[in-house]
Amino acid sequence: MTDQAVDTDGARLSQGVTAGDRFLGRTRELKELRADIERAGLDTLSGRKAPRARVLLIAGRPGSGRTALGEELVRQVADRYPDGVLRARLRETDGTRVPVERSARELLDALDVPAPAGAAEDDLVEALRTALDGRRTLLLLDDAADAEQVDALLPDNPDCLVVAVSEGPLTGISDVRPCTLGGLDTKSAVELLSRSTGSVRITVDPRAAESLAEQCQGQPAALVLAGGWLAARPQAAVADLARQLHADPDNGTVGSAGTAVGRVLHLVHAELPAPAARTLRLLSLAPAGLVDPHTASALAGCSVGSARSTLDGFVSVGLLHPAGSSLPQYEVPRCLHPLLRALAETHERPGELQLARARMLERTVRLLQSCRAITETDSPRARERLLGMPRSLRFATPRAAADWLRARRPALLASARLAVADGTLDTLARRLMSQLVRAMVAHFGTQAAASDLYGIHHLVLDVAERRELPREKAAALLNLGDLDARTGRTADALARYRAALDAGRAANDPYATGRAMESVGGAHLELGDFDRAADWFGRALAERLARDERADAARLYGRIAAAHTYVGRYGEALRNWRAAVAGYRKSGEVTAQARALSELARVQEYAGRPEDSLRTCREAVEWARRAEDTRLQAALHLRLADTFEHLGDPASAALHRETAEGMLREEAEASRASGIDPEQPGRPGQPEQGGDACESRAAPAEG
Repeated sequence: MTDQAVDTDGARLSQGVTAGDRFLGRTRELKELRADIERAGLDTLSGRKAPRARVLLIAGRPGSGRTALGEELVRQVADRYPDGVLRARLRETDGTRVPVERSARELLDALDVPAPAGAAEDDLVEALRTALDGRRTLLLLDDAADAEQVDALLPDNPDCLVVAVSEGPLTGISDVRPCTLGGLDTKSAVELLSRSTGSVRITVDPRAAESLAEQCQGQPAALVLAGGWLAARPQAAVADLARQLHADPDNGTVGSAGTAVGRVLHLVHAELPAPAARTLRLLSLAPAGLVDPHTASALAGCSVGSARSTLDGFVSVGLLHPAGSSLPQYEVPRCLHPLLRALAETHERPGELQLARARMLERTVRLLQSCRAITETDSPRARERLLGMPRSLRFATPRAAADWLRARRPALLASARLAVADGTLDTLARRLMSQLVRAMVAHFGTQAAASDLYGIHHLVLDVAERRELPREKAAALLNLGDLDARTGRTADALARYRAALDAGRAANDPYATGRAMESVGGAHLELGDFDRAADWFGRALAERLARDERADAARLYGRIAAAHTYVGRYGEALRNWRAAVAGYRKSGEVTAQARALSELARVQEYAGRPEDSLRTCREAVEWARRAEDTRLQAALHLRLADTFEHLGDPASAALHRETAEGMLREEAEASRASGIDPEQPGRPGQPEQGGDACESRAAPAEG
């Protein structure tokens, strides 16, 4: 794998896979799989070109080393696929099927192909197939739940190869011969044991080592745990462990825990100190199977330092795997997760498990608060809040906070999903989602985090509907509507805005009601229904005027004017732009006043009144100068130049155009000197205050 963090809940694109520890055994299986790549498919034999990618299937029980075999195969053949390797895991740690929509989106993200937030599954799958068309890419689809998942992600490109890992056959995908895994051969199993125990203990009693490998049924996961148990007990003989497993084959386990992995895990768990054993059991609650010291600390109710020492100890004996992140983060092996969950349900009361979940969610909320607060460097209240937190919850720098948020993203999103599905921790779930949205917007920006935000807002809507919380329902619908509108799904956005309006009225929330009315108007404007747009903007304006919200009222006057401009009602447009100018003047918003005057001048020009437009534009230049908005001044000088050309005064036009070019040149030089990109105004996640927020997109009426 590459050095970048492994997203265990999604997908990743890499240009190669390093061997890491030498792969053991499975020589026959690897030979068969490689031969299967070269084998002519049924389409080729019948004289047709293969329409889709070849699928290789590795089938085996969890703990059989099926994923490791898939990775080794990928390593051996990756050089044939110059466009890289894509990985996706198709089941959650608890066995839940990952939706195809989420898997497709993660694969598109790994390919750096943008996908609209909230896009339908069919659209995402089609986008993925289009992105893979013409590429030679290898896909490793791990832990597939069924054939439908794999089939949906299968490229329509015979130059690609798909390696699917599953527990059983994938009936429904044609021309697939499963490579079914049993246990390792005895030699490889013994060598795997020796990696943990050292070669001396194996050499002095090779028959005991073979017996232990037999008791573990050659399952790599069981052998790793057995080796870890022996490594932690240098005085114990290999024969001692083999005898313990042989003496009690069931080892007190029930159900699926009666497998070789379950028997060895039960023995390991029974001999751990009580605090460590409890921590191990509670790791089954870790979202997405990803655990860090804070998660373990909250679950077990111990210090962060103690939790990290315990986790490092688990790694040394094979109970956890490093998650490949630069941060201290670990992954619970998939084959151990259901076994640990069974141990937790056996040894812990339901109330204790619920309390552990609550502690974990509360800790996550506080970490997210700290993660966001570190970005608010200009806020004294935020700094005070941050200093009031325990040192262990603080981040040293905004970069450290962003790195943590990025590495923990799969676990954080899984936390939100699990908290909402639980249904008994809705208050904590709502706080978690609120802080998660704020942290993502602060560090990544609304656009970059849009797909994650869309899912979170859907979860908020689920909780609001379940708990009958109309205010939160309105907020969630408005947020979802905004994301729909940004991705061109204006009709869907309109439906959400109307539903938000109903919810806002039910909650008697004037802000949500007014916001929904304005958004409904904006959707109608985008759909080209300008009369309805003006009507809804007028309703929202009445709400703002009733509450004496002057700045918002001024903005709505501008939106009404824009709607009238589209259909050539310039008299109404001029009247509303003048009202907007007056509103901004009363509220003291100098920049907004300059922009409103700019738009007033534009409409005057459309209406055939160039002298009035010239006078208004000059006034706008003066207000833009007071606001120190260089870009707006330059834009207004260019407009003055156009107006003078229409009036037949090319000398004045050239003067204003030269002035605008000089202003833009000076601003670009000043921006470069200060290290600011002049093409990227505004901080990520913050709405840009410049631009043409009020500018009408209408063209002058003909004739």
